Amino acid sequence: MSKYSEIKKINVNHIKKMKGSEKIVSITAYDYTSARIVDDAGVEIMLVGDSLGMVVAGYDNTLPVTLEETIYHCKYVKNAAKRSFLVADMPFGSYQISVEDGLRNCFRVIKETGFEAVKLEGGIEIIPLVKKLVQNGINVMGHIGLMPQMVNTMGGYKIQGRSNSETLLNEALELENAGVFSIVLEGVIENVAKEITEKLKIPTIGIGSGRYCDGQILVFHDVFGLYDDMTPKFVKKYCDGRNIILNAAKLYIKETKNGIFPSVENVFLE
Repeated sequence: MSKYSEIKKINVNHIKKMKGSEKIVSITAYDYTSARIVDDAGVEIMLVGDSLGMVVAGYDNTLPVTLEETIYHCKYVKNAAKRSFLVADMPFGSYQISVEDGLRNCFRVIKETGFEAVKLEGGIEIIPLVKKLVQNGINVMGHIGLMPQMVNTMGGYKIQGRSNSETLLNEALELENAGVFSIVLEGVIENVAKEITEKLKIPTIGIGSGRYCDGQILVFHDVFGLYDDMTPKFVKKYCDGRNIILNAAKLYIKETKNGIFPSVENVFLE
């Protein structure tokens, strides 16, 4: 049992202290219902990821997600999540143009949603923005390795660390020095993710980066088997949610067509 399970509200200091002592569990959420479920389950970090572009909106990738869409979903998650630490994934184009533009958009997300941190993809190029955000009271989660917002320049979703392990380590150390409270390592080969985790004083959160990160994050729809357009190797489905719901929908249709539903217990009588 987690020693943090009795804590009513997880904050950034709890996350930092979990490094090396207890694995951090994180998951994405995009609406009130999904957020309430995973908050009640006891995850420490809840992320409104730009993955909403694929699993909620049906886009081919995360790039079309707008700042307005992010804020929209964050507000609904905030209504449900009482315990989890809340992180907003800043969408493509919302922070890359300039430090000033990034500051403005991150301030807007925090002010309008009540979230406690933002997540930024990138390495050395985002250091000036990270420093400014931290100096101005905004918690920042880093994200290196496979970066979905760079899918076009990376030439697809390619595993990282085979030829750029030194670069990844240097980026992680620079982000730590800039003030991020944790770093997502996505699609990084396991031994490189292990080395980065051991060198950092802040937690690493892995997704497709092996067993030695300080925590793990997965997409809600992947964990519960709701999304089958693609299933990466690193995903583990904990139930076949799509077929459970599909079969229930078919049963509802069948019972309604055959006059079984509504039955007497489902109607109001005098």
